[in-house]
Amino acid sequence: MDRLLHLDRTLDELDPPRWEDPAADATHLIRTVHGLRRVPLRELRPGDLRMLVGQRVALPYVLPFAVSLLLEEPLPDATFYEGDLLLTAVEAPASAWALFPDLAVRLRDVIATLPAEAVAELPRGAAEHLTRFVTGPASSG
Repeated sequence: MDRLLHLDRTLDELDPPRWEDPAADATHLIRTVHGLRRVPLRELRPGDLRMLVGQRVALPYVLPFAVSLLLEEPLPDATFYEGDLLLTAVEAPASAWALFPDLAVRLRDVIATLPAEAVAELPRGAAEHLTRFVTGPASSG
């Protein structure tokens, strides 16, 4: 199933059940994530995707969309710094990546071609996270 065919639909539609409105005293993060579930996938920005992937929300739909963006621009400044969406994506659980072995291979190829200078400018530990993703157990298959 090509999850990118559903870009005009929301996560509440694609990933049932629909979430109830957050509690009145919910944190900003919770209110934001709940709100993002009601936005058509096509309208989600890199920062929105970083947040959804980081919170492990609807990964079967969000992760392929995030990767499609990363294949075009691997180091976007989604929210905090250049490359934050990429680093969040490579930290997605192996179970999510297992659904998309072809996307994982394509993302690994992109990561392998990143200039060393660009990787060096990422936050401390980022290079190790990228290396772990590229050489990790999910790379076989």
